[in-house]
Amino acid sequence: MIRNRRDFVACARARRHTAAGLLLQARLRCEVESACRAARVGYTCSRKIGNAVTRNRAKRRLRAAAAQVLPEAGRPGYDYVLIGRPGATVERPFDALLADLRLALEKVHAPARPRRGAS
Repeated sequence: MIRNRRDFVACARARRHTAAGLLLQARLRCEVESACRAARVGYTCSRKIGNAVTRNRAKRRLRAAAAQVLPEAGRPGYDYVLIGRPGATVERPFDALLADLRLALEKVHAPARPRRGAS
């Protein structure tokens, strides 16, 4: 589990994908797979989500989704940060939230496309 601000900030500078129910940030923590342990995950929900009860509910839903999806779709050596979205994380059906997380993981692990105008 990610707990240090330094790790959250490092993930904020890495790859990301916005889905309907969440925002996923993913960062490769170590290159050598044999030296890497399991994937680490962190959760955050800002005050835009709502009061403390609503934020905690959003984080519980994100934790439950990550517990189901990351063992099959996550990669060792990665740090993942799941960020709740206002009006979506709490109200979205759980099956749709799982699908959002699977899609976001596919997108952040897809090979990077070259940027436009880069020669």
